[in-house]
Amino acid sequence: MRNSFSASAKSMAMIALSAILFASCQKSMIKPDDSVFDKKQSDGKPVHGSTPGTINFSGYTWTVRSTSSGTQGPGPNYWNSNNVWLDADGHLHLKMQKDAKGRWSCAEVTSNNNFGYGTYQWKIECDLNIIDRNIVLGLFNYSGQDGYDEQDVELSRWGNPSAGQFNYTVYPAQSGVRYNNVHWESPNITMSGTYSTHRFTRYRTDSIVYESQHGHYDTGSTIARKIFTSSDITLSALNMPILMNLWLMNGAAPVNGQSYEVIIHEFKFTPLP
Repeated sequence: MRNSFSASAKSMAMIALSAILFASCQKSMIKPDDSVFDKKQSDGKPVHGSTPGTINFSGYTWTVRSTSSGTQGPGPNYWNSNNVWLDADGHLHLKMQKDAKGRWSCAEVTSNNNFGYGTYQWKIECDLNIIDRNIVLGLFNYSGQDGYDEQDVELSRWGNPSAGQFNYTVYPAQSGVRYNNVHWESPNITMSGTYSTHRFTRYRTDSIVYESQHGHYDTGSTIARKIFTSSDITLSALNMPILMNLWLMNGAAPVNGQSYEVIIHEFKFTPLP
């Protein structure tokens, strides 16, 4: 009986140990929450002289901007990673609000991927009818060289409450004159609802076509459209990251004193065939 009991006890112990090891293995295989920020990039280096995190959105990894002290452009402004998050539906939130020190702080993410010729499209949710005159939402392709290699969709009234909300801008390739950009501003458009879609297509170095429309659609009637060609400006041929930011013009507080939030439902890039 004693030998039989010992064998049984050993068998039970082995079963228990196996269960613990299996549970431990299963736990290690659980995918971490994509909304949890990593403290640094894969190379261990911070961005913008601070310690940003990363976030996964629309199939890409994005670096979240945060400044530990002082202001930085555009604006200049304070940048806070707490102003960026994903909701339960996987939508990206960018918020401009006061931080713990009572300073207005802004939001920005930069793709870890570079993108070239093709269509860049954003489906966003926000009330563009009431956007404060000092607030800017930027959706753009940018090499990091100020004054060069940049294509922007900027939703802003640039300090003028009666100005149009849709702004399309192209900066020259580095073979051109620095800061010699071309810009187009829409008339003041009354939006129907809070959903809108914005896109631009880089057709190699021939042209860039910008479009905005009501609702979330891949095609449809446009409310604003502009084409820039190589006769207007020297167009960049570089592959570049995508940036999305929500910031304050000249770092000035919103006139209405209210925070502002934008929800980006989707970013999609379709390369040229």
